Amino acid sequence: MDNGSSAGLSRVLTRRDVLALAFGAMIGWGWVILTGDWIQRAGSLGAMLAFLVAGGVMLVVALLYAELAAAMPQVGGEHVWSLRALGRTGSFACTWAIVFVYVSICCFEAVALAVALEYLQIDLHHVFLWTVAGYDVYLGWAMVGIVTSVVLTAINIIGVKMSAVLQVVITLMIVASGIVLLTGAGLHGSIERAEPLFAAGLVGIIGVLTMVPFFFVGFDVIPQIAEEVDLPARELGTLTIVSICTAILWYCLVIAGVALLADDALLENSRLTTADAAAAGLGRNAALIMVIGGIAGIVTSWNAFIIGGSRAIYAMAHSGMLPGFLGRLHPRYRTPHAAIALIGLLGCAAPLLGHKALIWLVNAGSFGAVVAYLLVAASYVRLRRIEPALPRPFRLRHGMTIGWLGIACCIGLGALYLPGSPSALSAVEWSIFLGWVACGGLLYLGRGRT
Repeated sequence: MDNGSSAGLSRVLTRRDVLALAFGAMIGWGWVILTGDWIQRAGSLGAMLAFLVAGGVMLVVALLYAELAAAMPQVGGEHVWSLRALGRTGSFACTWAIVFVYVSICCFEAVALAVALEYLQIDLHHVFLWTVAGYDVYLGWAMVGIVTSVVLTAINIIGVKMSAVLQVVITLMIVASGIVLLTGAGLHGSIERAEPLFAAGLVGIIGVLTMVPFFFVGFDVIPQIAEEVDLPARELGTLTIVSICTAILWYCLVIAGVALLADDALLENSRLTTADAAAAGLGRNAALIMVIGGIAGIVTSWNAFIIGGSRAIYAMAHSGMLPGFLGRLHPRYRTPHAAIALIGLLGCAAPLLGHKALIWLVNAGSFGAVVAYLLVAASYVRLRRIEPALPRPFRLRHGMTIGWLGIACCIGLGALYLPGSPSALSAVEWSIFLGWVACGGLLYLGRGRT
């Protein structure tokens, strides 16, 4: 990629901004709506074990990211590394996969926001549109996601610093809600409610394990914004590791808090288990705080992936892999406005698919993340081999071993999504993923050889 192509990006992000972007990206809405499902599938300790195992896999990948981000702190992250290591075809596949993950999360949050507002007893069922997978879609319900997508798109076009300030403030709201949940668990929790510790054995753990990568996507936003960070290159690596470790701790603590507060009936019947568990411990106001924290998580995740996804698209356009207009900066705000607008448009479309789209996007997006991380690990191994003298401010000990371990972990995790596995993707989920691949293939054939 032409290094000079991104000279117009503003280097304005601080250490606090970077941590808030990465952590906030990983802590979206899932911890409020899906924790009960995780506990039911695998048991309380089983669900925590699934997050620890998948978090461990993601930590291995994050170590590779840390070294690569510090060695090549350029906008686009994965795109730069894979282009240098795997060539144009491998780079397109890697970057297109990570863009798919970012877009799918933005679309997930666009749907999740309406679900969160329904818990607050806001009636959104106005003007029936159609039915998707057994769920009725209403215009009022869909407009929540559409309007928010437009607002976040506008904020990101105006400037990355404004987006970062928003991210810091709202991330603090998430942390506050987590403290409330754990306070309730500490005061009113019961070990007996946390039983069974393991449900459905290995099958239950695997069922949760396949969903987890989706909820750890976010540390990879750091290399996407590398040229907008006002820090030494080595710190990019350190912040990458710190961000994913804090996310692992967060999810395990939330699962523990819910397991100690929620009885079987609550787990079976609640739509927002974390909120209802907090209510069981500290009353209705605690539940409202959880929902507000969840809404904050929606915004932080959505905001971070608009930033990350737009920079990846911007980098691909500069390499001639996507239409050139996607690689232009706004003449006043110095942001990739066309790439940001494209992600915003897709976010506007997602709520029209209805509630069922939440699960489709989680599973299809998780598989896309594994594909992208596998190609990053392959890029790492190849660069260690062909460019041993490349300056690496954040250099791993036993780097080749960790690189091959990353490849093995990604292959093992990816196998869980394939036909024949108890947790294989559904036909709809495969259609979403393969449809994205097909779109990418058409773009690559049309522009990839320019």
